[in-house]
Amino acid sequence: MQEAHAHAHNHPNKKKVVNRLARIEGHVRSIKTMVDNDRDCSEVLIQIAAVRKALDNTAKVILKDHLEHCLLHAIEKGEGSKSLEDFEAAIDQYLR
Repeated sequence: MQEAHAHAHNHPNKKKVVNRLARIEGHVRSIKTMVDNDRDCSEVLIQIAAVRKALDNTAKVILKDHLEHCLLHAIEKGEGSKSLEDFEAAIDQYLR
């Protein structure tokens, strides 16, 4: 598991990310209900694909936030190479 950054996170899109994750959580619960109710597999798979897309879009918001705030902040403080290494490791982990 990756270590946390040393600086505090104050991201302007935090509320947007939390709201998206709450919607995704509700969507996953509804998929579970679909399976419990023996819904057609193709319908379940379509909903799973929608959740995956929603997670990817949420990850893009987090990535953009990180680029605009964490990485630029670290570069301004002269800590760019370490922050860039952390960022690259996070991207590698996400793209696995």
